[in-house]
Amino acid sequence: MARQKKPAHRVQMTEGKRNIIHQLLEEYNIQTAEDIQDALKDLLGGTIKEMMEAEMDDHLGYEKSERSDNDDYRNGYKRKRVNSSYGD
Repeated sequence: MARQKKPAHRVQMTEGKRNIIHQLLEEYNIQTAEDIQDALKDLLGGTIKEMMEAEMDDHLGYEKSERSDNDDYRNGYKRKRVNSSYGD
């Protein structure tokens, strides 16, 4: 049985996407493929951190730095390592 080819992933380049790309090029001063990987690693780390903050806000029922009478409270932070295809 012959393997079927995967359909090519085609990205529709919209004006909004072009603007985001230009902003990233300026923000990270991207010149090389390594610069792109560094930018993606930074963006991925920030995204994961924001998602975890939102999850904690939802779980506790109040936002960071907000006072609450709830016995559940934020206890602080410690460093965490997330492994991805972009690196640690």
